[in-house]
Amino acid sequence: MELVAVSKQQPWEAVEPVLAAGQRVFGENRVQEAMARWAEHRSEIELRLIGPLQSNKAREAAGFFDVIETLDRPNLAEALAREIQRQGRTPRLYVQVNTGEEPQKAGVSPAGADAFIADCRGPFGLQVSGLMCIPPAGEAAGPHFALLAKIAARNGIGQLSMGMSDDYETAIRFGATSVRVGSAIFGARAG
Repeated sequence: MELVAVSKQQPWEAVEPVLAAGQRVFGENRVQEAMARWAEHRSEIELRLIGPLQSNKAREAAGFFDVIETLDRPNLAEALAREIQRQGRTPRLYVQVNTGEEPQKAGVSPAGADAFIADCRGPFGLQVSGLMCIPPAGEAAGPHFALLAKIAARNGIGQLSMGMSDDYETAIRFGATSVRVGSAIFGARAG
């Protein structure tokens, strides 16, 4: 089980003591912000992109992140496949599943997940290492984590990124291999 410290939008003064204490896996949601923050510490950490990725940022993301957790559409799969081939670098890729089918959230629908994973593996030639989800606010997280685990099992996927500060214990019970924790480590973000 890995703890991903969600450092996105946190000031360096809050992040530095966590790094100094030995935390080595961090999550960021913006490519440019992550590159500016982590460039001089890049060899010390594993860096995960946990925010939506625009296709036009695929080159930077593939070159800078160890894990991209938000693969969710064919044009992004195509852009990442092209950059992975061009750069010879293979970040671990997680498909984001919108388990609550919320229109305002990114991610493939649960019904479309199997076909999308097959397309990533087949035509795009990508290795899908894991799945990620963010359950709807105000709903019990357990059923969403159970659904993600079922999709992973039937597709032979072993890594599950699920659970955040408020529900990571539930996520662990449902098989999370990593949890994304921000406010429980850094406190609430300003603004």
